Amino acid sequence: MSAVMQDLKVPPQAGKAGGALKGAIRIEDVVKIYDPEGAAVMAVDHCSLDIPAGEICMIVGPSGCGKTTLLNAIAGFHSITSGKIYLDNELLCGPPEKPMAQPGADRIVVFQNGALFPWKSNIDNVAFGPMMQGKLSKKEIYEKARSIMADAGLSGTEHNFPGEVSSGLRRRVEIVRALMNEPKVLLFDEPYRALDSLTKSVMHEALLEIYYKNKVTIFFITHDLEEAIFLGHRLVIMTSRPCKPKKIIDVDIPHPRDYSVLTSTRYRQLMDETVELVHEEAKKAFSAGEKEG
Repeated sequence: MSAVMQDLKVPPQAGKAGGALKGAIRIEDVVKIYDPEGAAVMAVDHCSLDIPAGEICMIVGPSGCGKTTLLNAIAGFHSITSGKIYLDNELLCGPPEKPMAQPGADRIVVFQNGALFPWKSNIDNVAFGPMMQGKLSKKEIYEKARSIMADAGLSGTEHNFPGEVSSGLRRRVEIVRALMNEPKVLLFDEPYRALDSLTKSVMHEALLEIYYKNKVTIFFITHDLEEAIFLGHRLVIMTSRPCKPKKIIDVDIPHPRDYSVLTSTRYRQLMDETVELVHEEAKKAFSAGEKEG
Protein backbone atom coordinates (compact mmCIF):
# COMPACT_ATOMS: atom_id res chain seq x y z
CA MET A 1 0.00 0.00 0.00
CA SER A 2 1.44 3.40 -0.98
CA ALA A 3 2.23 6.26 1.37
CA VAL A 4 -0.68 8.18 -0.13
CA MET A 5 -3.12 5.43 0.84
CA GLN A 6 -1.56 4.91 4.26
CA ASP A 7 -1.72 8.62 5.08
CA LEU A 8 -5.37 9.06 4.11
CA LYS A 9 -7.38 9.70 7.26
CA VAL A 10 -9.89 12.20 5.86
CA PRO A 11 -13.47 11.02 5.16
CA PRO A 12 -14.77 11.77 1.64
CA GLN A 13 -17.03 14.63 2.75
CA ALA A 14 -14.28 16.46 4.68
CA GLY A 15 -12.43 19.16 2.85
CA LYS A 16 -8.83 19.90 2.12
CA ALA A 17 -7.22 21.77 5.01
CA GLY A 18 -10.44 21.40 6.97
CA GLY A 19 -12.66 23.28 4.53
CA ALA A 20 -15.76 21.97 2.79
CA LEU A 21 -15.33 20.22 -0.53
CA LYS A 22 -17.23 21.33 -3.59
CA GLY A 23 -19.04 19.11 -6.06
CA ALA A 24 -22.30 18.12 -4.35
CA ILE A 25 -24.86 16.97 -6.94
CA ARG A 26 -28.60 17.01 -6.27
CA ILE A 27 -30.96 15.41 -8.77
CA GLU A 28 -34.61 16.24 -8.08
CA ASP A 29 -37.45 14.34 -9.76
CA VAL A 30 -35.76 14.39 -13.17
CA VAL A 31 -37.63 13.14 -16.22
CA LYS A 32 -36.16 12.84 -19.71
CA ILE A 33 -38.40 12.01 -22.66
CA TYR A 34 -36.91 11.78 -26.14
CA ASP A 35 -39.12 12.96 -29.00
CA PRO A 36 -42.01 13.96 -26.69
CA GLU A 37 -44.24 14.87 -29.63
CA GLY A 38 -43.49 11.69 -31.54
CA ALA A 39 -42.33 8.32 -30.23
CA ALA A 40 -42.17 9.73 -26.67
CA VAL A 41 -39.43 7.42 -25.36
CA MET A 42 -38.98 7.93 -21.62
CA ALA A 43 -35.33 7.42 -20.66
CA VAL A 44 -35.38 8.75 -17.08
CA ASP A 45 -38.45 8.49 -14.84
CA HIS A 46 -38.75 10.85 -11.84
CA CYS A 47 -35.17 10.18 -10.71
CA SER A 48 -33.97 11.73 -7.44
CA LEU A 49 -30.48 11.32 -6.00
CA ASP A 50 -28.17 13.25 -3.66
CA ILE A 51 -24.40 12.83 -4.12
CA PRO A 52 -22.29 14.50 -1.41
CA ALA A 53 -19.16 16.39 -2.41
CA GLY A 54 -16.14 14.11 -2.58
CA GLU A 55 -18.11 10.88 -2.97
CA ILE A 56 -17.40 8.13 -5.48
CA CYS A 57 -20.93 7.26 -6.60
CA MET A 58 -21.17 4.16 -8.80
CA ILE A 59 -24.16 3.84 -11.14
CA VAL A 60 -25.10 0.34 -12.31
CA GLY A 61 -28.05 -0.98 -14.28
CA PRO A 62 -29.06 -2.78 -17.48
CA SER A 63 -27.74 -1.62 -20.85
CA GLY A 64 -29.89 1.11 -22.34
CA CYS A 65 -31.70 1.88 -19.10
CA GLY A 66 -30.90 5.62 -19.17
CA LYS A 67 -27.71 5.89 -17.10
CA THR A 68 -25.77 7.76 -19.78
CA THR A 69 -28.76 10.02 -20.42
CA LEU A 70 -28.55 11.11 -16.79
CA LEU A 71 -24.78 11.65 -17.02
CA ASN A 72 -25.21 13.73 -20.18
CA ALA A 73 -27.77 15.94 -18.46
CA ILE A 74 -25.36 16.60 -15.57
CA ALA A 75 -22.58 17.32 -18.06
CA GLY A 76 -24.76 19.76 -20.00
CA PHE A 77 -24.87 17.78 -23.24
CA HIS A 78 -28.67 17.76 -23.42
CA SER A 79 -31.76 19.09 -21.71
CA ILE A 80 -34.17 17.38 -19.33
CA THR A 81 -37.94 17.29 -19.72
CA SER A 82 -38.75 18.13 -16.11
CA GLY A 83 -37.18 18.19 -12.67
CA LYS A 84 -33.99 19.94 -11.57
CA ILE A 85 -30.28 19.23 -11.26
CA TYR A 86 -28.11 21.26 -8.88
CA LEU A 87 -24.36 21.52 -8.39
CA ASP A 88 -23.41 22.94 -5.00
CA ASN A 89 -26.96 24.30 -4.66
CA GLU A 90 -26.71 26.19 -7.96
CA LEU A 91 -29.26 25.22 -10.60
CA LEU A 92 -27.65 23.50 -13.58
CA CYS A 93 -30.85 22.70 -15.41
CA GLY A 94 -34.55 22.57 -14.69
CA PRO A 95 -37.37 23.68 -16.99
CA PRO A 96 -38.55 26.34 -17.37
CA GLU A 97 -35.96 28.43 -15.48
CA LYS A 98 -32.90 26.80 -17.04
CA PRO A 99 -33.84 24.06 -19.49
CA MET A 100 -30.26 22.99 -20.29
CA ALA A 101 -26.98 23.16 -18.41
CA GLN A 102 -23.97 24.46 -20.29
CA PRO A 103 -20.88 22.22 -20.41
CA GLY A 104 -18.14 23.63 -18.22
CA ALA A 105 -14.75 22.97 -16.67
CA ASP A 106 -16.45 22.23 -13.34
CA ARG A 107 -17.84 18.97 -14.80
CA ILE A 108 -15.45 16.90 -16.94
CA VAL A 109 -16.47 13.71 -18.77
CA VAL A 110 -14.04 10.82 -19.23
CA PHE A 111 -15.49 9.00 -22.21
CA GLN A 112 -15.62 5.28 -22.88
CA ASN A 113 -13.66 5.46 -26.14
CA GLY A 114 -11.07 8.04 -25.14
CA ALA A 115 -10.60 11.59 -26.35
CA LEU A 116 -6.86 12.32 -26.39
CA PHE A 117 -5.44 14.16 -29.37
CA PRO A 118 -3.23 11.55 -31.09
CA TRP A 119 -1.01 14.20 -32.69
CA LYS A 120 -0.15 15.81 -29.34
CA SER A 121 2.27 14.44 -26.75
CA ASN A 122 0.87 13.27 -23.45
CA ILE A 123 1.99 16.41 -21.64
CA ASP A 124 0.55 18.62 -24.39
CA ASN A 125 -2.76 16.75 -24.01
CA VAL A 126 -2.69 17.32 -20.25
CA ALA A 127 -1.88 21.02 -20.70
CA PHE A 128 -4.46 21.62 -23.43
CA GLY A 129 -7.40 22.79 -21.27
CA PRO A 130 -5.53 25.40 -19.23
CA MET A 131 -3.72 26.59 -22.38
CA MET A 132 -7.10 27.27 -24.01
CA GLN A 133 -8.36 29.05 -20.89
CA GLY A 134 -5.32 31.31 -20.79
CA LYS A 135 -5.50 31.89 -17.03
CA LEU A 136 -1.93 30.74 -16.33
CA SER A 137 1.38 31.28 -18.07
CA LYS A 138 2.74 28.52 -20.27
CA LYS A 139 5.51 27.88 -17.72
CA GLU A 140 3.00 27.55 -14.87
CA ILE A 141 0.79 25.21 -16.91
CA TYR A 142 3.61 22.85 -17.82
CA GLU A 143 5.01 22.84 -14.29
CA LYS A 144 1.56 21.89 -13.03
CA ALA A 145 1.19 19.27 -15.78
CA ARG A 146 4.52 17.62 -14.88
CA SER A 147 3.62 17.62 -11.19
CA ILE A 148 0.20 16.07 -11.61
CA MET A 149 1.53 13.51 -14.11
CA ALA A 150 4.23 12.54 -11.60
CA ASP A 151 1.59 12.12 -8.88
CA ALA A 152 -0.31 9.79 -11.21
CA GLY A 153 2.73 7.64 -11.98
CA LEU A 154 3.20 9.06 -15.48
CA SER A 155 6.75 10.39 -15.14
CA GLY A 156 8.77 9.42 -18.19
CA THR A 157 5.76 9.37 -20.52
CA GLU A 158 5.38 13.15 -20.88
CA HIS A 159 6.82 13.32 -24.40
CA ASN A 160 5.34 10.08 -25.69
CA PHE A 161 2.29 10.27 -27.94
CA PRO A 162 -0.91 8.46 -26.87
CA GLY A 163 -0.33 5.73 -29.45
CA GLU A 164 3.08 4.97 -27.96
CA VAL A 165 1.83 3.96 -24.50
CA SER A 166 -0.49 1.23 -23.24
CA SER A 167 -4.25 1.59 -23.10
CA GLY A 168 -4.08 1.74 -19.32
CA LEU A 169 -1.60 4.62 -19.38
CA ARG A 170 -3.74 6.46 -21.95
CA ARG A 171 -6.69 6.20 -19.59
CA ARG A 172 -4.54 7.61 -16.81
CA VAL A 173 -3.45 10.52 -19.02
CA GLU A 174 -7.13 11.28 -19.72
CA ILE A 175 -7.96 11.42 -16.02
CA VAL A 176 -4.98 13.67 -15.33
CA ARG A 177 -5.98 15.92 -18.23
CA ALA A 178 -9.43 16.24 -16.68
CA LEU A 179 -7.98 17.07 -13.26
CA MET A 180 -5.80 19.84 -14.75
CA ASN A 181 -8.98 21.91 -15.04
CA GLU A 182 -9.63 21.47 -11.30
CA PRO A 183 -13.22 20.25 -11.83
CA LYS A 184 -15.74 19.81 -9.06
CA VAL A 185 -17.04 16.59 -10.64
CA LEU A 186 -15.59 13.85 -12.82
CA LEU A 187 -18.17 11.99 -14.91
CA PHE A 188 -17.07 8.52 -16.04
CA ASP A 189 -19.00 6.56 -18.67
CA GLU A 190 -17.58 3.02 -18.49
CA PRO A 191 -14.00 4.25 -18.95
CA TYR A 192 -12.38 0.82 -18.43
CA ARG A 193 -14.84 -1.27 -20.44
CA ALA A 194 -12.35 -2.13 -23.20
CA LEU A 195 -9.48 -3.04 -20.85
CA ASP A 196 -8.52 -6.59 -19.94
CA SER A 197 -9.12 -7.64 -16.35
CA LEU A 198 -5.48 -7.34 -15.25
CA THR A 199 -5.05 -3.84 -16.70
CA LYS A 200 -8.41 -2.86 -15.26
CA SER A 201 -7.38 -3.92 -11.75
CA VAL A 202 -4.24 -1.78 -12.00
CA MET A 203 -6.31 1.15 -13.24
CA HIS A 204 -8.73 0.82 -10.33
CA GLU A 205 -5.93 1.21 -7.82
CA ALA A 206 -4.43 4.04 -9.88
CA LEU A 207 -7.77 5.87 -9.91
CA LEU A 208 -8.04 5.57 -6.13
CA GLU A 209 -4.49 6.87 -5.74
CA ILE A 210 -5.42 9.91 -7.86
CA TYR A 211 -8.72 10.33 -5.98
CA TYR A 212 -7.04 10.25 -2.56
CA LYS A 213 -4.86 13.17 -3.66
CA ASN A 214 -7.63 15.23 -5.27
CA LYS A 215 -10.91 14.28 -3.52
CA VAL A 216 -13.08 15.26 -6.49
CA THR A 217 -16.69 14.02 -6.69
CA ILE A 218 -16.97 11.04 -9.06
CA PHE A 219 -20.14 9.95 -10.90
CA PHE A 220 -19.14 6.61 -12.45
CA ILE A 221 -21.27 4.44 -14.76
CA THR A 222 -20.28 0.79 -15.03
CA HIS A 223 -21.62 -2.69 -15.76
CA ASP A 224 -18.76 -4.28 -13.81
CA LEU A 225 -20.07 -5.06 -10.32
CA GLU A 226 -16.62 -5.90 -8.95
CA GLU A 227 -15.46 -2.48 -10.14
CA ALA A 228 -18.50 -0.79 -8.61
CA ILE A 229 -18.01 -2.30 -5.17
CA PHE A 230 -14.23 -1.92 -5.13
CA LEU A 231 -14.26 1.78 -6.05
CA GLY A 232 -17.48 3.20 -4.69
CA HIS A 233 -18.65 4.77 -1.47
CA ARG A 234 -22.19 4.00 -2.67
CA LEU A 235 -23.82 1.94 -5.42
CA VAL A 236 -26.95 3.24 -7.10
CA ILE A 237 -28.72 0.35 -8.80
CA MET A 238 -30.97 1.66 -11.56
CA THR A 239 -34.15 0.10 -12.85
CA SER A 240 -34.56 -1.02 -16.44
CA ARG A 241 -35.67 1.80 -18.75
CA PRO A 242 -36.89 4.30 -17.81
CA CYS A 243 -34.23 4.57 -15.14
CA LYS A 244 -34.58 5.65 -11.56
CA PRO A 245 -32.87 4.33 -8.41
CA LYS A 246 -34.08 0.85 -7.47
CA LYS A 247 -31.83 0.66 -4.42
CA ILE A 248 -28.87 2.60 -3.01
CA ILE A 249 -26.26 0.49 -1.21
CA ASP A 250 -23.63 1.91 1.11
CA VAL A 251 -20.30 0.21 0.51
CA ASP A 252 -19.25 0.08 4.14
CA ILE A 253 -15.71 -1.12 3.43
CA PRO A 254 -13.29 1.49 4.76
CA HIS A 255 -11.17 3.62 2.47
CA PRO A 256 -8.30 3.55 1.60
CA ARG A 257 -8.72 0.26 -0.25
CA ASP A 258 -6.54 -2.17 -2.12
CA TYR A 259 -7.41 -5.45 -3.80
CA SER A 260 -7.24 -7.41 -0.55
CA VAL A 261 -10.84 -6.26 0.10
CA LEU A 262 -12.00 -8.67 -2.63
CA THR A 263 -11.41 -11.58 -0.26
CA SER A 264 -13.35 -10.04 2.63
CA THR A 265 -16.65 -11.43 3.85
CA ARG A 266 -18.35 -8.03 3.55
CA TYR A 267 -17.27 -7.69 -0.08
CA ARG A 268 -18.85 -11.06 -0.92
CA GLN A 269 -22.06 -10.07 0.87
CA LEU A 270 -22.27 -6.83 -1.09
CA MET A 271 -21.57 -8.66 -4.34
CA ASP A 272 -24.32 -11.22 -3.68
CA GLU A 273 -26.84 -8.50 -2.88
CA THR A 274 -25.89 -6.42 -5.93
CA VAL A 275 -25.90 -9.33 -8.37
CA GLU A 276 -29.42 -10.31 -7.34
CA LEU A 277 -30.80 -6.78 -7.72
CA VAL A 278 -29.11 -6.13 -11.08
CA HIS A 279 -30.17 -9.53 -12.41
CA GLU A 280 -33.81 -8.72 -11.63
CA GLU A 281 -33.62 -5.56 -13.74
CA ALA A 282 -31.65 -7.26 -16.51
CA LYS A 283 -34.43 -9.85 -16.88
CA LYS A 284 -37.01 -7.07 -17.11
CA ALA A 285 -34.96 -5.30 -19.78
CA PHE A 286 -34.55 -8.53 -21.75
CA SER A 287 -38.29 -9.27 -21.63
CA ALA A 288 -39.13 -5.72 -22.72
CA GLY A 289 -36.69 -6.01 -25.59
CA GLU A 290 -38.26 -9.25 -26.77
CA LYS A 291 -41.70 -7.66 -26.75
CA GLU A 292 -40.51 -4.56 -28.57
CA GLY A 293 -38.68 -6.65 -31.18
